[in-house]
Amino acid sequence: MTLPTRQIRQRIQWALLAVAALLLTACSADIEDYKARTPAFDLFEYFEGHTKAWGMVQDFSGEQRRRFEVDIIGTVDGDTLTLDESFVYDDGETQTRVWTITRHSEGIYSGTAGDIVGTATGVVEGNALNWRYDLVVPVGDSEYQLHFDDWMFRQDSDHLFNVTSMRKWGVEVGKVTLFFQRVNKEG
Repeated sequence: MTLPTRQIRQRIQWALLAVAALLLTACSADIEDYKARTPAFDLFEYFEGHTKAWGMVQDFSGEQRRRFEVDIIGTVDGDTLTLDESFVYDDGETQTRVWTITRHSEGIYSGTAGDIVGTATGVVEGNALNWRYDLVVPVGDSEYQLHFDDWMFRQDSDHLFNVTSMRKWGVEVGKVTLFFQRVNKEG
């Protein structure tokens, strides 16, 4: 019994897609590459107090879909950092997220928030933080669970860049880019 040509083509397309996703994953940066970069990124020190951020969401083609601003208040209590984030999008929508981040050892972190699935994991080396988690993202009347691969890069004492790849089934479906600026350390 032979398969129809259409089914064979579909199987080949799925196999090629799987191989492409595997190759793209293999090409991702390694946090160790940033070990000697400065200034050193201390997650708790940077986010303690008031921070502002400006960002955008792009779809898989690179088209900008949304812009937003974020006010962040960070509170440190021992090995716990709480980030209270207030988002305002260009269409007027507002959103809040409260992260609870735990420092486990030098450069190793975990975090939770209401719309995060499970626990986020983070590693800092040099001026970089790689933060990975699954987030439930509302789109219209639906919700999608996407994998976020955040890369934060400290530029100086007050500025930070963040580039995030959003993936579904290993395929990049969008990007988030943010620029952070510390307002003050007192909150």
